[in-house]
Amino acid sequence: MARKKKLMKMRKHRMRNTMILILLLLFIGMGCAGVYHFFLSEAATELPLAFGSFEQLQGRMNAVDKQIQDSFAKNLCVSAEGNVPLEGVSQDPSQYGGLFALDSKQILYGQNLYEKLYPASITKIMTAIVALKNGNLSDLVTVSQEALILEEGSQLCGFRAGDQLTLEQLLQGLLIHSGNDAAAAIAEHVGGTQENFVQMMNEEVARLGMTNTHFTNPHGLQDTQHYTSIYDIYLMLNEAIHYPKFVEIIQMGAFTVQYQNISGQVNAISLESTDYYLTGEATGPKGVTILGGKTGTTDEAGNCLALVSQNEYGKTFITIVTNAFDKPELYQQMNQLLEHINS
Repeated sequence: MARKKKLMKMRKHRMRNTMILILLLLFIGMGCAGVYHFFLSEAATELPLAFGSFEQLQGRMNAVDKQIQDSFAKNLCVSAEGNVPLEGVSQDPSQYGGLFALDSKQILYGQNLYEKLYPASITKIMTAIVALKNGNLSDLVTVSQEALILEEGSQLCGFRAGDQLTLEQLLQGLLIHSGNDAAAAIAEHVGGTQENFVQMMNEEVARLGMTNTHFTNPHGLQDTQHYTSIYDIYLMLNEAIHYPKFVEIIQMGAFTVQYQNISGQVNAISLESTDYYLTGEATGPKGVTILGGKTGTTDEAGNCLALVSQNEYGKTFITIVTNAFDKPELYQQMNQLLEHINS
């Protein structure tokens, strides 16, 4: 009997200990849950602070980007507007134009400044930049048969396979007479192949920040993937005039080139500029000195001209007109712009 009482007492003791253990475990569990929720709530209150820190970092990054952009643009004419009106200047809505004052870094006029357009032979400004940057003017270049495979009706200097000219002579043919054969020969010599040269052109496009431009050839023959904009033409020409040889060549109204043909004979070709201002077929406004530039014409691009001029005070301007219906309209619209550079 005593033994039975003792066993019952032991069972009660175990049950009590078990209950105490269960209660202890419940207490510990509730405590852990409280700690968990405490830290979770703390983390939740910390999130806005972390987000705020990210915003501050992002703000600093944006400030750096802005400094880079400001540094890039500090020597450029810049406008957030695609159209900048100017009294006395009017173009058809389908046309494109721009007047850029390089000394004051102002866009005085713009129509469809950032809209994509076909550049035709204005492309050759970039061809000249890449050639002057990467080639040697005294290099002797042999014109290949491949350089002469161009579409019918192309503007040509008249070179033949095997002709040997210096790179400088080819640049004259490129910029003065707008020869597509000169463009192809330059591209093959400087780039190894025309395809490699076009890649070099597009690398230069990226370097200059020409965000609305892509080139597929060195001459400007029509291609739907070959395009630019008025503002990008300004960036391109603004870069080109940093090369003294470019400025020297674009002022020439005509040139005679002597070279050796495949038979060893010396040939000579005399060619005129495609710029009517330089040939006397068009006259600029009084007090305006036209230094030169680059023309372009295709059915899709219309009649185009990118020009560098100075006013009577010696200040420099870039004027651009594209997609004019014909040559008379092109030079009439260009004169509208040039009349404002002395005001």
